[in-house]
Amino acid sequence: MTTAAETVTAPRRVERLVTGMPTRDGAGVKLTRVLTQPLQRRLDPFLMLDNFASDDPKDYGAGFPDHPHRGFETVTYMIAGRMRHKDSAGHEGLLRNGGVQWMTAGRGLVHSEMPEQQDGVMEGFQLWLNLPGKDKLCDPWYRDIASEEIPQFDTPGGVTARVIAGTSHGVAGAMQREATLPLYLDLHFTAGSSFEQALPASHNAFVYVYRGTVFVGQGEARTEVGAQRMAILANTAGSDGVVLSASEDAKALLIAGRPLNEPIAQYGPFVMNTHEEIFQAVEDFRAGRLGS
Repeated sequence: MTTAAETVTAPRRVERLVTGMPTRDGAGVKLTRVLTQPLQRRLDPFLMLDNFASDDPKDYGAGFPDHPHRGFETVTYMIAGRMRHKDSAGHEGLLRNGGVQWMTAGRGLVHSEMPEQQDGVMEGFQLWLNLPGKDKLCDPWYRDIASEEIPQFDTPGGVTARVIAGTSHGVAGAMQREATLPLYLDLHFTAGSSFEQALPASHNAFVYVYRGTVFVGQGEARTEVGAQRMAILANTAGSDGVVLSASEDAKALLIAGRPLNEPIAQYGPFVMNTHEEIFQAVEDFRAGRLGS
């Protein structure tokens, strides 16, 4: 695929390196929570990033049984294994290697995400993307995106980019969102390769390395980011993007978006703007009104 070159002249530096927190969620699924609740304001509009990866069925076999959501979007990206989802509105689908499920919870639904395999590797990511207040009670919506539907291109610099959302080097991703303009790239580096991505200085952005080591920035401002580490990129006035490079084969997610700058009220799987809206969400769930 022919792509439009992106040149970054004032690259962002790393503001902070974050180590993910090992935890369990659902019915005991072992995962690493990379973007935690204390970082929500800093990385607005993103609320959470989980990385799950194991070849031991005891770590993932019980999956995520029925649970509710309201007020945001979930983006599940599988890079190994299979996950079946069902919801209270009657939707059902199977997420396979390389595929993405984009779900808008909106006013609320109850769904399950269950591994559909008895053994082997189960690996992927779940990102939570906030909705603006005006859209938090919209109708729930799903899209299952097969791996072959995700646009992909190779740069002259030796990087393969999968464009899940947003636009990179003139290639429009599988998903677009007007309010938050999310960019979601899965970047595969070969040894000695580099990648440049234009980013508005006002957009919050981070890099999560999940294989090998990636360097962020150039010259004296270059920072090494190892596997299972997240680099929060500084919102430096006048910056125009990010420069990434690798001296060995590596893989990383580059995620950025326009902040909503709205209040965030969260209680577990409900994310609204006020505590009153949270109380209403809990009451609606208990009364069986979510997804009805």
